[in-house]
Amino acid sequence: MKRTILSAIITLLCLSGVKANDLNTDLVELAKIYRNFMFRNSPTESTYRQLEGIKSAELANSARFIKETITGKNRLAETEFLRVPDEETLKFVYIIRRINWNIREEKPRDNTALIAELTEKDIPRYELIDSYYDMLFSGVGNKNQPFNLSGTNFTVSDYNLQDDTEKGIFFLKAMELCGTVIWGYMNIVNPPNHKAALENIEKYPRFNGQPYFQYLDFGFPDFEMEVEEGKGMESYKAYYINKYYDTLLSHLAVLGQKKKDKERRRDLMLGSILKEKNYYGYSRRRSELEALFTTVEGNS
Repeated sequence: MKRTILSAIITLLCLSGVKANDLNTDLVELAKIYRNFMFRNSPTESTYRQLEGIKSAELANSARFIKETITGKNRLAETEFLRVPDEETLKFVYIIRRINWNIREEKPRDNTALIAELTEKDIPRYELIDSYYDMLFSGVGNKNQPFNLSGTNFTVSDYNLQDDTEKGIFFLKAMELCGTVIWGYMNIVNPPNHKAALENIEKYPRFNGQPYFQYLDFGFPDFEMEVEEGKGMESYKAYYINKYYDTLLSHLAVLGQKKKDKERRRDLMLGSILKEKNYYGYSRRRSELEALFTTVEGNS
């Protein structure tokens, strides 16, 4: 009887070990597929067969998400993917992203050890949410060209976001993509290409049925995380609200080029956080923001 029980235990342990090995193998496979096709490279039919061959049942949702991030003209901006997935999928997507970071290193760590470490680690939910939407909006920008979200309305309350912090993460990640679209027109070319910038700003999505700049819910508590790979912990709001102010100021500069846009410029100044002094400390352009606010008061 004892031999039978011992044999059963050994069999269960072996099966558990095989399952863990399959899971690890599939996580690494998904990370490699993501790495190879996350930008402009188009996946082949064999790549899609690889995705279909993922054996681990618990990775089904993660594999479906990765497939969408590498697919041209994808559906990532639809509610099906915009909704926060279950906790297990959030964690697996986070691990896939970290493996992707690892395999790009000159001397990468052993992936099995990295997976074990991240699996055991209690990763804050806000960090998992940020990771998910980072990959999602990267996939929207990389794979849907030319950029055009003018017909998109993000109804933030529909995406299973639990509080104002999670909603703020969603908004700021979406606006990071939008800011990237016009950054080159405003900062690389000389003189700035205001016309091209405005054409792209007019392709920005709406949030809760309103123009993007009317989103004002940034009073959530700040927190720290590793925002950029390898750069250590930093303030989340300082990083992303700074970028968001850059986008608002670029929009303002564009609307300052023609007299006919004077009313639109005023709507932007008074309808956005350009007027909110409480958030100026998060921007590296605080003096510019304060001067703008003073000018608005003086002209009113």
